Amino acid sequence: MTDLLDDADRTVTQTAFAELVGISQPAVSELIGRGTLTRGASLRRWLVEYCENLREQAAGRASTGDLDLIQERAALAREQRIKIAMVNQQMQKELAPVAVLEAVLAKVGRQIATKLEAIPVQIKRRTTTLSAEDIDLITEEITKARNIAAAIKLEDLDDGPVGDSEGDFEGP
Repeated sequence: MTDLLDDADRTVTQTAFAELVGISQPAVSELIGRGTLTRGASLRRWLVEYCENLREQAAGRASTGDLDLIQERAALAREQRIKIAMVNQQMQKELAPVAVLEAVLAKVGRQIATKLEAIPVQIKRRTTTLSAEDIDLITEEITKARNIAAAIKLEDLDDGPVGDSEGDFEGP
């Protein structure tokens, strides 16, 4: 081996380099195939490239094999950031589980439906100037509005006809 180091500027075989650094010849071939070692370079160049690769691996910036540890660590860190952000949003009452939102919206919807259904009866009691057809029209419009609200889906919430002051939106 000392003979190899005497002339570090000459090219060296994969087997000789493998023996020098303590790895197998197929491992050297793989390093060449991945571009870690420059094909046909001198022993000095291979030693520099090999040491750079080892430093990168030790620092966690380079990976070997099928499992890319760098990308796995980055993905894990990203998921942890997302989780922490979501926990923070929940604690600040900016985010709630879907099940809770569904329960709250269902309760509010039932309360609103009850109030809406009572409107025609209250109007009929308070005024004698409206005909049965007028009351039926009011009931029909309330039913349309209630059905639109009941049929809404998450996919429909695209900031469409919110604030339709004309009252001509018929819904999905």
